[in-house]
Amino acid sequence: MAEEKLGTEAGSEETKTGQFAPQKIYIKDLSFETPHSPDIFKEEWNPAVNMNIASEAKPIDEKLYEVVLTITVTVTMEEKTAYLVEAHQAGIFHIDGFPEEIIDRMVATICPNILFPFARELVADLVTRGGFPQLLLAPVNFEALYQQEQRNQQQNVAAPTEAETKH
Repeated sequence: MAEEKLGTEAGSEETKTGQFAPQKIYIKDLSFETPHSPDIFKEEWNPAVNMNIASEAKPIDEKLYEVVLTITVTVTMEEKTAYLVEAHQAGIFHIDGFPEEIIDRMVATICPNILFPFARELVADLVTRGGFPQLLLAPVNFEALYQQEQRNQQQNVAAPTEAETKH
């Protein structure tokens, strides 16, 4: 189990050790669709790839959190969908001894970083088993996504709504 010491006030000898450990990694849901097969296999392979990624975390109990990383990949050839993959890669994580704001950051960044390689392998394997060329998903910077989400939330709070500005 990974342990991390948290800083305390200057001069204090008391330290609190936070604990973090993945408990289980599993597939929560999986879908693969090839609506235009077998005809799509006759066409020259020149795909457009669209990937959407999201993660959601919920507490299971006081120290356990379920994090679900959802990856949706839609590959099209002109106007036709070659295939659509939706994978929900999940994990249960033991997190204890951290402040709430740190836990929020951990389930939004560290946990998805742990889940992503499993999801990437799942998608790549599924696509090749579906008869298509291998699809390798590029790494995702979950820390940058988290920071962008935090900025968006701050801007939404800071900007008054239209109803608030009318008198």
